[in-house]
Amino acid sequence: MLSNKIFVIGLPRTATTSLCQATLELGFTTAHTAYTNNSFDNAQVIADTPIFCDYPYFDQQYPNAKFIYLERSMDLWVTSIRQLLERMLHNLQRQDGGSNPMLRHCFNDIFHPLTAKNIASDDFLIDCYQRHQQGVMNYFCDRKSDLLCIDVSKEGSFSQLTQFLGVKPSQDSINGFGHINKGGKITAWKQIKSPLKIESTNKGKIERVLKGKKY
Repeated sequence: MLSNKIFVIGLPRTATTSLCQATLELGFTTAHTAYTNNSFDNAQVIADTPIFCDYPYFDQQYPNAKFIYLERSMDLWVTSIRQLLERMLHNLQRQDGGSNPMLRHCFNDIFHPLTAKNIASDDFLIDCYQRHQQGVMNYFCDRKSDLLCIDVSKEGSFSQLTQFLGVKPSQDSINGFGHINKGGKITAWKQIKSPLKIESTNKGKIERVLKGKKY
């Protein structure tokens, strides 16, 4: 089993929750989003915000980290991410300090310029996906052994994951990736119970400085 940090750098709605559920079952402490230094200290696997945006920074903070990039069929991803962005748009555009600054930073960076008109455009969303993907590929072009690229819906992806992590699946995790967060819902992580699950916040509170990076 890998002892160094594992960062999941796929965009939201690429099955990050399914991946995190799998790593819990494989025996890794896991945080789906991390907004406190305690989350970073205690989770072996960290996904979603702020990782998908700021992975180069955290790569520098955690030498020898490994990375998992999640792919998804473009037509399915576009529909799903649009639903998410439409629900989040108001809070992501707030400037009154009433919303999570990491969310605002990450989503406004990846989906820039974030407007209702752009969210409605397939071409805009596809361009955001491809720009992020190309950035990942360019960043790891000379470090291919540090990066795993998988689509969890594809046959063999779970086996690729276990090989990358250096583990053998237990009987409980032998079935691979679960299909969760269905129908555009994003609440499944809250319902998952595991002693290896690391809380993303400190009783709902976040820290604006994570490992030296200020948000």
